[in-house]
Amino acid sequence: MPTILIKQATIVNEGRQYVADILIKDGLIDQIALSINAHADTEINAEGLHLLPGCIDDQVHFREPGLTHKGDIYTESRAAVAGGITSFMEMPNTVPNTLTQDLLADKYNIGAQTSLANYSFFMGASNDNLDEVLRTDAANVCGIKVFMGSSTGNMLVDNPNTLDNLFAQCPMLIATHCEDEATIKSNLNHFKQLLGDNIPVKLHPKIRSAEACYLSSSMAVELAKKHNTRLHILHISTERETHLFDNTIPLKDKKITAEACVHHLWFSDADYETKGNLIKWNPAVKTAADRDGILAAVLDGRIDIIATDHAPHTIEEKSKSYLEAPSGGPLVQHALPAVLEMHHQGKLSLEQVVEKMAHNPAILFNIEKRGFIREGYWADLVLVNLNSAWTVDKQNILYKCGWSPFEGQQFQSAITHTLVSGNLVYEKGKLIDDVMGKRLTFNV
Repeated sequence: MPTILIKQATIVNEGRQYVADILIKDGLIDQIALSINAHADTEINAEGLHLLPGCIDDQVHFREPGLTHKGDIYTESRAAVAGGITSFMEMPNTVPNTLTQDLLADKYNIGAQTSLANYSFFMGASNDNLDEVLRTDAANVCGIKVFMGSSTGNMLVDNPNTLDNLFAQCPMLIATHCEDEATIKSNLNHFKQLLGDNIPVKLHPKIRSAEACYLSSSMAVELAKKHNTRLHILHISTERETHLFDNTIPLKDKKITAEACVHHLWFSDADYETKGNLIKWNPAVKTAADRDGILAAVLDGRIDIIATDHAPHTIEEKSKSYLEAPSGGPLVQHALPAVLEMHHQGKLSLEQVVEKMAHNPAILFNIEKRGFIREGYWADLVLVNLNSAWTVDKQNILYKCGWSPFEGQQFQSAITHTLVSGNLVYEKGKLIDDVMGKRLTFNV
């Protein structure tokens, strides 16, 4: 592998900033020093740039296999590394659903051949595949995904006995999508009786309501406490839910953790007026008070990480009526720029950005040798120019679906370079896609 020397970067890592050089050999960070004079195959002048550990996104939907008209592992991993995300964990609601070990192995084979970023894939749970779930190798798979709310195919786990058995027997991290299906159906029927099929998208957060989220999240927490299960609740969307989580113990000791997504930190229900179905997500974007409450929980440690829930659909699909348009949107290319914009707005420090998007995902999932800028760790690194304004538009969007909910948004910060496992994969707008990322491994 080529050696790379990064000169005079402002390193943001483990709660501090300092200027230093970094030498990369054999994919690993070989040396960090104030000045390094070694010969390297590639030298990057990083003076005036900030060097961050690569972001680790614990929740993406890259749509392969079965839904590749929306996106695939190759196209979406390209967008991810261009956005400073060097590792991802992908969800099982593909077609077919990832409900057997053989189907899980198939996805890892695709990742090995086509992913520019490092990768892991969740094993999926259903009402009738507990035996398959329990065969999952915790050293090589990030966790088990449970949809406690409607999802694709056979992935809604709504049988109380199944949930109890799963939480009782699963030794691995269980990641949950928490929305109460009965509440959602009742809300939807109410609005259908009032409005027929002409329901506006602004009612999405009334249908997939705060109550539906809290009922499901609180049940998951109760199950985890009952069985001492390792639980991670995805995409918290309400202020009320944030009070289910603890910030009085270190993350490494937590049994119950939580994630916030960029869209729930950026948008509010006021944005449905202009964005429409483009910001239709499950769980729904809710009130400004919910948005502010989620940020407060991110800052005080009740919520542990920031991720994307990247879930592309075609613009044709999103252009349908509210009831027909699917939920989800593309985010991996713009997540770090958006959170850095929140830094410019004074909402969080650079050190907190790094903590929530790199350090904490690595700690939470026990990822081996990633998430920090340390000698001996894999060189997953992102160089950022904090003062290089650019605007999101169709010409610079890399998602296969070709659109973004951030179109027209100006960001102050631009990613200039991304390194994945010691390979330079993105440089000043150009993707270098001849070397693939590596499979994530986990300390168990």
